[in-house]
Amino acid sequence: MNKLTVSSAKSADVPCIAELVAEIEQYYGSAVEGELSDRVGRLRDVLFGAHPAATVLLARIGGDVVGMASYSLLWPAAGDSHSLYLKELFVRDAHRRQGVARALMAQLRELAVQLGCSRIEWTADRDNPEALKFYEALGATPQDTKVFYRQAVPPR
Repeated sequence: MNKLTVSSAKSADVPCIAELVAEIEQYYGSAVEGELSDRVGRLRDVLFGAHPAATVLLARIGGDVVGMASYSLLWPAAGDSHSLYLKELFVRDAHRRQGVARALMAQLRELAVQLGCSRIEWTADRDNPEALKFYEALGATPQDTKVFYRQAVPPR
């Protein structure tokens, strides 16, 4: 049986990340816009350009990418510390409930410790009860002290 591994994505992984992002968009009911080559170019710049916006962890079974987590560091968190912010956790449908998400979260926790973060933070959709149960099973507690806002920015 092939072993599950989690590691940081490299620039060569960008086409696969673009495929995963398309799957995420479809999962949430959005249309995938643009050609794959254009999306790959944008992602390469966003993730591996002069000012990377996020870091991606990829979960693999053998050579197959089965899931991903994208995160950024935020400051400030508690006092003058910083936090690791999980933006996206996604596991391909065929590999859900097999420990992939748990392995990604464990790697994020390890990274947060290594980086000196005071906490890991993320949001979850209220209409995704399975995700909520998963996070609570990890020992995370929902926070009701903040309101999440979003404001669109026009394209350049």
